[in-house]
Amino acid sequence: MSQTMESPRTGSVPTATGHRPNSTAIIVYLALGGLSFAVLQSLVAPALSTIGKDLEVSTSSASWVLTAYLLSASVLTPILGRLGDMVGKRKVLIVVLAVLLAGAILAALAPNLTVLIIARALQGAAGAVMPLSIGIVRDELPKEKVSVTIGLLSAIFGIGAGVGIVAAGPIVEHLSWHWLFWLPAVLVVIALFGVIFGMPESPVRKPGRLDLVGTGVLTVSLVSLLIAISEGETWGWGDGKTIGLLILGAVALVAFVFVELRVKAPLIDVRLFKIRGVWTAHVVALVFGFAMFGTFVLVPTLLQLPTVIGYGFGKSVSEAGLFLLPTVIMMVVAGPIAGMLVRKYGPKLPMLAGGIAVTAAFVLPALAHGEMWQIVVSGILTGIGIGLALAACSNAIIESVPAAQTGEAISANTVVRTIGSSVGTAVIAALISSNTTAQGLPLDDAFTTGFWACAGVGALAIIGALVAPSMRKRRQDARAIGVDDLEGVTD
Repeated sequence: MSQTMESPRTGSVPTATGHRPNSTAIIVYLALGGLSFAVLQSLVAPALSTIGKDLEVSTSSASWVLTAYLLSASVLTPILGRLGDMVGKRKVLIVVLAVLLAGAILAALAPNLTVLIIARALQGAAGAVMPLSIGIVRDELPKEKVSVTIGLLSAIFGIGAGVGIVAAGPIVEHLSWHWLFWLPAVLVVIALFGVIFGMPESPVRKPGRLDLVGTGVLTVSLVSLLIAISEGETWGWGDGKTIGLLILGAVALVAFVFVELRVKAPLIDVRLFKIRGVWTAHVVALVFGFAMFGTFVLVPTLLQLPTVIGYGFGKSVSEAGLFLLPTVIMMVVAGPIAGMLVRKYGPKLPMLAGGIAVTAAFVLPALAHGEMWQIVVSGILTGIGIGLALAACSNAIIESVPAAQTGEAISANTVVRTIGSSVGTAVIAALISSNTTAQGLPLDDAFTTGFWACAGVGALAIIGALVAPSMRKRRQDARAIGVDDLEGVTD
């Protein structure tokens, strides 16, 4: 767990222009990169039917636009995060943003589904923006700014996903689905030039070779699991293909652990998972990935149902998306607050508060969701919970591992959250589709069950937060493995 320091931290390295870096500028560039990635993650989902019609393919075929993105992000995030630790986070971030830009432009110009799927796979490479950005913040910013900044960046990934759902309808209605990619491309261009000309190279390194065997085994595992989860509803959860892929994914995941324990330079140091501050953060991230995308499926679907059935609200796609704005706004507010709480009390308190808030957010509509205020209050609580917990998870990771392993540790947390999002989307979609009227409309009980399912999963986040170590214990454990770059961590 050694680390190579090329220069002092806190932004002392000159940028490409020869000037000292500005902390605010670094935060802005990283935030734009993270926002563009997160927006692209969710922006396409509400427009799938429109894209399918325009490209003359079925909605089922068009869903591979989402699946390709998901698979690419899950596989490439740990690889690129590890490369960032090895050769420099800024270098890898430049490559990632360039690939994201190429993918966005290619998607905007795509003449058919095949090209669009390839473009989405390119975009998925930007899943590494999160771990690379958090690593840069830890390496370059003053210690007193780290926790709050990480809180903001973590919240932005949730915000971007919400913005994507909100903005998709108006963009498709007033422009075309091609603009779902042109608009984020503008953000990527600004972020890319900012990183090139306004950011120093992070000084922390963990030299080594890329673990090709581990990479291959992890790829098999993640691809198998995520395809099974994504296509399980279409194929059938009892279908041989679904079950076979789930078994293959689980076996490959176990094999990956054995491989990583035996190589000198693992892709992901699985020994980090033994640290209580790390594995509890992964549990909370998994839960919140489920809850976040669960609400992105449940709320818009409920709002768009016709009022004549007695429990729908009769909103258009655009109007339904606007009701997610309170969730997005509260993420903006709660993320930095979580960072301040982390700095004073440690990650445990905001993780616990976030778990309680998101559980309450789903208990309320599970009990009653016939009035608009119940949906709005639920959205506010969801935003608070997600903003607090996701920011706390990222801070919990960096307070538990050496700086040279930030990329691989945050990458693992990002992948875990992505899997949670996939499971949440699949489970809630299955609940809705299996409880329908003769006309094919979801029954009211489907939403009640869905909200209770998310509330139950949210309760697991509360348990995970309660099991997480206290601030004092976390920092004692951090000292023991060589973490020496955080406030309050001294020899």
